[in-house]
Amino acid sequence: MAYDFGVFEEEGVTPELVDVLVREHDEHVVGKMERFWGYYRNAEGKNGRPYQERGLAARLRGGRRQGTDDRIGCPERVIENDIAWRIDAMVDFVFGKPASFLSLAQDETKRALIERIVDAVLEASGGITLLQDMLLLGSVHGSVDLIVRSEDLFDTARTRRNWDGASDDEIVEAARSIRVELVEAPRAIPIVEPGDYRVVRAYMIRSLQQTNDVVDAGVVRRLLGEVRRRGDGRRRKMREVLEVVSPSARQVYHDGELVGEDDERAGVLPVVHIQNASQPFAYHGVSDVEALIPIQDELNSRLSDRAHRVTMQSFKMYLAKGIDGFGEVAVGPGQVWSTDNPDASVEAFGGDGHSPSEDAHIGDIRDAMDKVSSISPVALGVIRAKLGHLSSENALRITLMGVLSKTARKRVSYGRGVAEAMGIVLRALDASGVFSTTEAERGMRIEWPDPLPLDERDRLNAARLKLEIGVSRERVLGELGYAASDPGVI
Repeated sequence: MAYDFGVFEEEGVTPELVDVLVREHDEHVVGKMERFWGYYRNAEGKNGRPYQERGLAARLRGGRRQGTDDRIGCPERVIENDIAWRIDAMVDFVFGKPASFLSLAQDETKRALIERIVDAVLEASGGITLLQDMLLLGSVHGSVDLIVRSEDLFDTARTRRNWDGASDDEIVEAARSIRVELVEAPRAIPIVEPGDYRVVRAYMIRSLQQTNDVVDAGVVRRLLGEVRRRGDGRRRKMREVLEVVSPSARQVYHDGELVGEDDERAGVLPVVHIQNASQPFAYHGVSDVEALIPIQDELNSRLSDRAHRVTMQSFKMYLAKGIDGFGEVAVGPGQVWSTDNPDASVEAFGGDGHSPSEDAHIGDIRDAMDKVSSISPVALGVIRAKLGHLSSENALRITLMGVLSKTARKRVSYGRGVAEAMGIVLRALDASGVFSTTEAERGMRIEWPDPLPLDERDRLNAARLKLEIGVSRERVLGELGYAASDPGVI
C-alpha cells in the first residue's frame, strides 16, 4: 500500500487508522448489510443458497434426512417474500409522485432561479429514480448517504472569466454538471469525531471494482481441477477502490496506489448522512428489514410445512386386500378388478383435511408482519378490513393510518437529507463564482403530494382555493400536471 494522507492531516487520517476502520467495517457492517439486502431480494449468499431458505427450520434446510426413505426425498420448501413488497410499497407511498422543492430565498427572482437549479441538478442526477433508490437503500440497510460531485462545475466555471452577467439559462446549464450520487451503507466508512458520532470529519467510500483486464486463475486452481469445470481459468481482474473525502481535499486510490487527487473547493464535506429510523448513539440507523427477518423465517417454515402436508394428503391412496396383481395396474377411471376371494376389499384413505389451527397460526404471523412493518395488504389494494359506513376517503385514511404515519416520518428524514444536499449544491455554485447565494438563501422547503389518490373534482376544487389565497397560477397548474404553455390552457 502507498497511502499518502498528508492533505488530511487536520482530520487525523492516517494509514493505520484507515486499515483499522476498513477491518472493522468488514467485520461488523458489510456482512449485516449483505444479509439485509439478501432477505429483501432473497438473493443467493456465498454458499449458493438463498438467504430466506437458510432461515427455514432445521428440518427443512437440508436434503434427505438421515434415516428417511429415499423415495420421499428432501422436504418441500416454500418461500413467500413478504419483506420485498412491503419495502416497495413504502417507496411508492413516499416517492410515488414527484415532490416540489421550493426555495426559502426572500428575493422572488432569485427564488425562481434556485428552484430551476435544484430541478436541473436532480434531473441530471436521475430525477425521481434517484429519490426512490435512496429510500430503498436506506430502508433496507438502515441508512444511506448522498455525496455531491461538483468537480466538473469548477472546470466549467474556469471557462468564463466573469459570471455576473450570465443569463439564467447559462447558470442552470452550468449547474447541470453537478451530480448527486448515492452511497450505500456497505461502501460508506465515516471518520467521526471521537466525542460525537454525529460530526463526520472525513469520509471514505470503499468498494471492489471489476475491471476489463483479464488475468489467469493461477496454478492452485488448475491443480484443484477447477479449470476443467469452469473453462480455461481466466477471469476479469478485481481491484479495491478507496476514495477519501474531507472538507478540504479528495483522493482516490486503486489497490493502495494514488490515482487521483483534487481540492474540495466547496469548503464543506460534500456528504449528507440519512438515517432511515433513528438509532440512539449510533451512526447507522435502523433497517426496516431487520425486525421482519424472524417473522419471515417463521412464515416460510409454516408455509413449507403446509405444502408438505397438502402434497402428502391431497391425493387418494388405496389399500387392497385379496386382489392379485392390484399393485401392478394403475388406478384410473374405467378400471375393473375381479377376484374369486370373497374376503377381498379395497379401502381408500388420504385426502387433504382441514387444519384450522394451522391456518390461524399463519394468519397470526401475517398480522404480526403488518404490525411490525406498519404496511398491510390494504396498501396494495387487498381489502380485508371492514370499512363501515364512512366515506371512501376517510375510510381509506383510517385503514392506512399506520402506513401514512410512517410515510410522513420518512418524508421528514429523507426530505431533510435532500434539502441539505441541495444546500451543498448552492454552496458549490457560490464558491465557483457561477451563482452567488447567502446561507439563508440556501434553505429549502419541500411540498409533498398526497400519497392517496384524490378525486378529480377534489383536486380541481383544491386548485381553485389555492388560486383564491394567492398561490401562483404556474405552481397550481404544475401540481395539476399542466404547463402554462400547453394548448388550451387559459
